[in-house]
Amino acid sequence: MFRTDFSLFRPFSPARLNTLATAALVSLALLAAPVANAATSKSSKSAQSSGKTAKKPVKATKSSAKVAAVKESAAPARKVIVLRNGKRQVVAQRVAPVRAAFIPAKPTLGEAMGLRDTEDALALRSSVALVMDQGTNEVLFQKNPTAVLPIASITKLMTALVVMDSRLPMDEVLTVNEEDRDLEKHSSSRLRFGTQLTRHELLLLALMSSENRAASVLGRSYPGGLPAFVTSMNRKARELGMNDSHFVDSSGLSSSNVSSAMDLARLVNAAYRNPTIREFSTQTEHEVNVLGRTQHYVSTNRLVRGGNWEIGLQKTGFISEAGQCLVMQARVNGRNVVMVFLDSVGKLSRFADATRVRDWLEHAPAVQAPHAFPNSPNLTQGPSNPHAVLVSQQARGI
Repeated sequence: MFRTDFSLFRPFSPARLNTLATAALVSLALLAAPVANAATSKSSKSAQSSGKTAKKPVKATKSSAKVAAVKESAAPARKVIVLRNGKRQVVAQRVAPVRAAFIPAKPTLGEAMGLRDTEDALALRSSVALVMDQGTNEVLFQKNPTAVLPIASITKLMTALVVMDSRLPMDEVLTVNEEDRDLEKHSSSRLRFGTQLTRHELLLLALMSSENRAASVLGRSYPGGLPAFVTSMNRKARELGMNDSHFVDSSGLSSSNVSSAMDLARLVNAAYRNPTIREFSTQTEHEVNVLGRTQHYVSTNRLVRGGNWEIGLQKTGFISEAGQCLVMQARVNGRNVVMVFLDSVGKLSRFADATRVRDWLEHAPAVQAPHAFPNSPNLTQGPSNPHAVLVSQQARGI
């Protein structure tokens, strides 16, 4: 009736006995550790309380339980040690839990100024926006157009203008070195130190893929170095009437590179007049040789990569102080327009805002009494016709 398996009674080999004995010791050690700790703590408490009157036990409160939980989480790792061949060896270890600290994101300058509370008729996610007819300088839409904010890598459009104005040889080979390391934001780059590229390729990477080290090399290789290059950037800004703009580097990594939407419309118009800047900023991809290895770069603008837009010039930008930024020249509904979006909330929101503006332009009725773009960047003109321009002045909570 009962079946007997005689394999259970077969003798174990010495090696198998050692393995089973070690496993048994580990199991007993793990089970006995809490009991030993409890007995040790109990004996130490009884030794300390000897000769004193016994006290009634105190019930644990919620606060004490929280303190105990915190202490337990901060407890050091517990090791289980066994003796093997006369040597003490660690066979198990309980690692104390680690809690990650929550660090809230720093607000952008636009958010700190309350610009994100501005309501607009198109419900854009950008704190600052400007849409202008490039042919007539008619302002079609504006939202906080005179606010001066950090512009991040939009700076590289001014870098490109200064490089092209310098008429330096575009086929000159320049070298990326330690001076091009980002000490402002500590960002990384695929252009390793020692990489040699022509000024032509560096300008392409700076405009198309917003390569910061490429922009740094362009500024550093200018006659007189980066200080002279920055001086030329600010002089060019004055020539264009960008009186609300200021530049301190060639890459835009510093939050001290600032401008307004009205100034950036002027910058886009000036850059658009240069065919090289138009071509480089709208190229979708490019490959370069970096120390013997091929590196593939793509445009930072998903609207350029998507191919559903007629974009003549563009530049993206982002640093924590500026938020997500975008400037473009595009053909919409049969006319050329300039779009500026600063301090957008999310990574894709600036592109969604541009799409929302395009949809509005394609379906909006023809406007009357055009609102001319002011000659002075500090002049804010009110619309002569309330339907000619969408002006955002109401506040809301987000």
